[in-house]
Amino acid sequence: MERSYDIVVIGGGAAGFFTAINAAENNPKLQIAILERGKEVLSKVKVSGGGRCNVTHAQFEPKELSANYPRGEKELLGPFHTFMTGDTIEWFEKRGVPLKIEEDGRMFPVTDDSQTIIDCFTSEVQRLGIHLLKSQPVRSIEVVDGQWKIETTSEVFIANKVVVASGSNPKVWKLLESLSHTIVPPVPSLFTFNIKDARIMDLPGIATEARVEVVHPSGKAILESEGPLLITHWGMSGPAILKLSAWGARLLEPLQYQFAIRINWLPELSTEAVLEDLMELKTVHPRQTILKYTQFELPKRLWQSLVKASGLDAGEIWATVTRVKLQNLADQLTRSYFEVNGKSTFKEEFVTAGGVDLREVHFKSFESKQHKNLYFAGEVLNIDAITGGFNFQNAWTGAYMVAQAITRNT
Repeated sequence: MERSYDIVVIGGGAAGFFTAINAAENNPKLQIAILERGKEVLSKVKVSGGGRCNVTHAQFEPKELSANYPRGEKELLGPFHTFMTGDTIEWFEKRGVPLKIEEDGRMFPVTDDSQTIIDCFTSEVQRLGIHLLKSQPVRSIEVVDGQWKIETTSEVFIANKVVVASGSNPKVWKLLESLSHTIVPPVPSLFTFNIKDARIMDLPGIATEARVEVVHPSGKAILESEGPLLITHWGMSGPAILKLSAWGARLLEPLQYQFAIRINWLPELSTEAVLEDLMELKTVHPRQTILKYTQFELPKRLWQSLVKASGLDAGEIWATVTRVKLQNLADQLTRSYFEVNGKSTFKEEFVTAGGVDLREVHFKSFESKQHKNLYFAGEVLNIDAITGGFNFQNAWTGAYMVAQAITRNT
């Protein structure tokens, strides 16, 4: 037996729900179904932002917002002029979910609970009469007599229009390849660096501003970023590292995540400037113990670790330290080398670079160039962002554009 719908949305995640809800609001007469392969929906929403759901980012200029997407920057610029951060805030507030801005620009529901977002979506789906069908993994998608035929493991669905919002799902990507779409092979995009090094072994939990460069064996920087860096039990994380992982996703994968990084713990200063400051300390505080008194407003334990790594004795004072040791210290402070040996998933947020080739999509509607009435939203496309709510904003924007296009042409 076949079930017929005006719209079938494949994927019960953020993009899938947002598409279905907006389409139903635009045209309440439409028969809409969401097919979710698992027993649970919105699982990524649940774990995002440590269970608080990082809904979007307080970036209100389309050009500035699009600059946070290593893949998709150019393509999202136009769509962001139609639906972006301010629209997201308004959308949720209209449905009784006010958002708040944190110091770093990330935006969360005022409740600090991702369940608030989930409850909002599920209640809207019920209110609008959208059919939410779980445990429906899709086995095939094809065009039959001008309509879409979608087979799951248990049922057959016929639809006028199909929206693929399945996220990073290799099985669905395989089905899209059978529909003559090109899939850019997926590689991890947001991850932390595994580093075993005596200098940071006893420093987990320490966070500081830093400039980090991925270094070619020749010594040349091939990627760099700046921002807060967090030392962890397994190595390094924080925005400075996560930015590198996102922008370097395609570069670092062939290296099998074995590479060197160079860190300037004093990103505002050069090695030469730091050496001058150290020479001045030798003059101004000759009797002061170097290890005991932290300089440059660094975290105390990080300062002590770098001082020791420079070959200075525990009780050494500024008056007796040699220029060679001061040069070593300046180097440790501004160009510490660390060997990265593998990666770890950032929290529970697994983000990939890869998906439907962006050249095969109309970005005014997010419709396939290969097939009429086939649309995409969210991470099924080769679009991904740095951490901070940007991946969700891509989902909201794409889903909104799809809903507008579908209802305009229905």
